[in-house]
Amino acid sequence: MPLHRAIYVSDAVGGAATSLLILAEILGESERNNRRDGLSSALMRHDGRFLQIIEGRRADIDRLMDRLRLDPRHENLRLLSDTPVSGRQFGDWPMILAELTPETAQLLNGEALDQLSPARAEALLTLAVSAAPVPA
Repeated sequence: MPLHRAIYVSDAVGGAATSLLILAEILGESERNNRRDGLSSALMRHDGRFLQIIEGRRADIDRLMDRLRLDPRHENLRLLSDTPVSGRQFGDWPMILAELTPETAQLLNGEALDQLSPARAEALLTLAVSAAPVPA
């Protein structure tokens, strides 16, 4: 089964930019949907933007991207990369929150999430996930 990895950045709208409750709702919905669709993912919210990496089958990623483009909690979705991969970098985690720590913030080098190259965005999420507690 060929796998793909997509990375996007988007602008959070309204309370989605700051509300912990809305972030928890997004994580819960995403975990449920990603588990159903066989996707693994990591999401970061920082300075009013979302950065997400998604891994799975091409058709499943395409369906998710279509849903995300219609989600009113964010806008201006920009695909940073979409490439075939030989394996999952984020294992079987349907959704994990990647939080910005002092160590991961160094990778930003003062730039906003939407200014990152695909390689730096992936490195940022990978480092943030490696520092995160393993989801139950």
